[in-house]
Amino acid sequence: MEALAKKRLSPILLYASLILGLLILVWVSLFTGVKNIAMRDVFAMSPDQLLVFTIARIPRAIALVLTGAGLSVAGFIMQQLSQNKFVSPTTAGSLEAAKMGILFSMLLIPQASIATKSVAALLFTLAANVLFVMMVRRVRFRSSVFIPLVGIMFGNILAAISTFFAFKYDIVQNVQEWMIGDFSSVLQGQYESIYLILPTVVLAYIYADRFTIVGMGESFAKNLGISYSAIVNLGLFAVSLTVSVSVVTAGAIPFLGLIVPNMVSMMMGDNLRRTLPMTALVGSLFLLFCDVVGRLIIFPYEVPIGLMVGVIGGVVFLILILKRNR
Repeated sequence: MEALAKKRLSPILLYASLILGLLILVWVSLFTGVKNIAMRDVFAMSPDQLLVFTIARIPRAIALVLTGAGLSVAGFIMQQLSQNKFVSPTTAGSLEAAKMGILFSMLLIPQASIATKSVAALLFTLAANVLFVMMVRRVRFRSSVFIPLVGIMFGNILAAISTFFAFKYDIVQNVQEWMIGDFSSVLQGQYESIYLILPTVVLAYIYADRFTIVGMGESFAKNLGISYSAIVNLGLFAVSLTVSVSVVTAGAIPFLGLIVPNMVSMMMGDNLRRTLPMTALVGSLFLLFCDVVGRLIIFPYEVPIGLMVGVIGGVVFLILILKRNR
């Protein structure tokens, strides 16, 4: 009985530790920056400090938490639908499609608002994800490495098209800000679309079992009375919405949807419903940690969050793989 109680308690302790770590990192993030705002001054801020705190620091912390959770869950959904651990928004061309949508919204509507860019990015990302799934279905060589290679080549083609039009219309510098993820420009009034990630995460949790069943194949899903096409399209829409709003808000953050789901699955298995909350928590925690380190490592300057995620995540992922193979 004591052993059983310990087994039941361990997940609770794990979640409590992650939530506590997340709250600590959010608190550190709120008081880290060029503008000196001490923790002891939280209830006695000057007008300038209060302005920076409410317009920049709080929106940045919220955007980091939601983006980390959303992209991690999006990666987990794509891996379940494709039954491939190396498929993610980074290796399926989703990020490049979102950037292409932003580019064409800028070309067609020079004064496009954040909402317009988000809708354009969503449409392009959804179309690219559907096209990627169609290509994967036609691939006969079902290697776990070959499928993401197809996605990487597909993404490079989209990136090449975007670069061509950016050079042609002389807006390369305007497009560069979405190439590497950076939360330094997240301000009040320009980040609110990121809240759309919340319903997509809830939707993913509600349909978690269906995503798992659909990942086992079309015939298997139909035998259980599940509409294969409807669930796949729903998953792709959730992924596309998450990727598009995160790219519009903070730029492209590579490998987050690849690293975090694999880290969680190594620790807890592949049950999507059981691991989904853990994936969201670890994603938020990981992105916050990378952001805080990037803001402190060459203070008062910042290392872009996209670079920090690639470096730190790559090292952590390599350690986990080596540890698992022992």
